[in-house]
Amino acid sequence: MANTQSNSDEELSTVDKNITEIIVVRHGQTVWNAAKRIQGHLDIDLNDVGKQQAVAVAERLAKEFKISAMYSSDLKRALETAETIANSCGGLQVIQDPNLRERHFGVLQGVLYSEAHAINRKAYEALRSHGRDVEIPGGGESLNQLYKRCTDSLQTIATKHRGERVVVVTHSGVIRAFHWRVSNEKSDRAEKIVNVSVNVLHLSDSDEWAIKSWGDVSHLNGAGYLDSGFGGETTCD
Repeated sequence: MANTQSNSDEELSTVDKNITEIIVVRHGQTVWNAAKRIQGHLDIDLNDVGKQQAVAVAERLAKEFKISAMYSSDLKRALETAETIANSCGGLQVIQDPNLRERHFGVLQGVLYSEAHAINRKAYEALRSHGRDVEIPGGGESLNQLYKRCTDSLQTIATKHRGERVVVVTHSGVIRAFHWRVSNEKSDRAEKIVNVSVNVLHLSDSDEWAIKSWGDVSHLNGAGYLDSGFGGETTCD
């Protein structure tokens, strides 16, 4: 799936009445992202790079898309990114949805990823497990629990806004769950999900999901002050 975003003016302003176009954006960078510290449900602010990234994606979406509604995880790193976008798109209200939060990583939240194995081996093995029903000790979620809450949330949003274009700001683990839903739960593999990357999904009346574009970061190209934002993702966003 290539990083593509080239549409006619007509395509940018209208959406087929039988689908909902959802522009899924990963939040901007935090200090913990840069340090590779596990965040999960812990509420970490954007750092300076993340704020600049949010401005860049906001300016891009304001030029390219006619947005009907804005949704966001209620965690500050996503909410601040969403509010920056909303302010550039006519001052839309940001609707907060805790079901769009990142996966809960249990006892590993707040821990440097590189130190997780030494701090709690059982939790680390659960984190690294490919088993979808494996919960992380300390109140952490399984992949299936994350998948259920966030895909149900996106389907509800799509049903409410049929024929419209909506922005959803969320986290890398959630975006990976969306990718798994698009693949009909056959593949966990998705390209790297960079901070403020743009991923466009089409959700239809028949509950079918499709990818229109994936992993687009063209709005960051040439922005030298954002280079540190290309450090990519961890699985603990």
